[in-house]
Amino acid sequence: MTWSILARDPATGTLGAAVATRFFAVGALAIHVEGTVAAMATQALINPMYAIHGMPRLRAGEAPEDVIQALTAGDAGHEHRQLHILDASGRIAAFTGRGCVSWCGSVRGVDVSVAGNMLAGPAVVEHTMAAFTAATGSMAERLLTALEAGEAAGGDKRGKQSAALKVATRDPYPDLDIRADDHPDPLRELRRLHAISQERFAVFRRFLPGADSPCGVFDRTVINAAIEQDRGTIR
Repeated sequence: MTWSILARDPATGTLGAAVATRFFAVGALAIHVEGTVAAMATQALINPMYAIHGMPRLRAGEAPEDVIQALTAGDAGHEHRQLHILDASGRIAAFTGRGCVSWCGSVRGVDVSVAGNMLAGPAVVEHTMAAFTAATGSMAERLLTALEAGEAAGGDKRGKQSAALKVATRDPYPDLDIRADDHPDPLRELRRLHAISQERFAVFRRFLPGADSPCGVFDRTVINAAIEQDRGTIR
């Protein structure tokens, strides 16, 4: 019922994940991204505990393949799950249970993994990966382009309802986390939300506390000046 893409920028270490489906609020449960650690997607019959138990193991440096084996081994419903992981060093692992609804499967490239189930066909994941590889721009822009290509190839065979995107660089929390929970054209809505995020939020985010700045910048004059300068550059 879902397809997702996980990606890594080897030059900056940025990790990203994006997902689309004919299911309500997929972003609340399916994709998880932690800067310098990993991106993960749990789908089909989602098991939210995969992220709860899996991220600490990835944080400790465990290989994605070993994490998936451990998570699925302890889950009696694993044959109805789909899970893939891309860690901060570029290692990829994917699992598709035999009980997932066809078309289901995954593809991978260098620093990119795409997986899906209940899709119109394999072209969905193939076109998603190809579009990401060919795309330019920021991580968020490339992920959006990739999902749009997958949708054009047929997407979720039941239709569309929700989509989500997360991008993280150095921090445990995302640089960008946007969702369309119930929308007739969720990918178009993500495009709109991404554009709005660039007007103010993207600059504001740079001043928040994080791994390299425990207190961040809390001088509103500095923050507002940077926002105005960024607006002038965009114009």
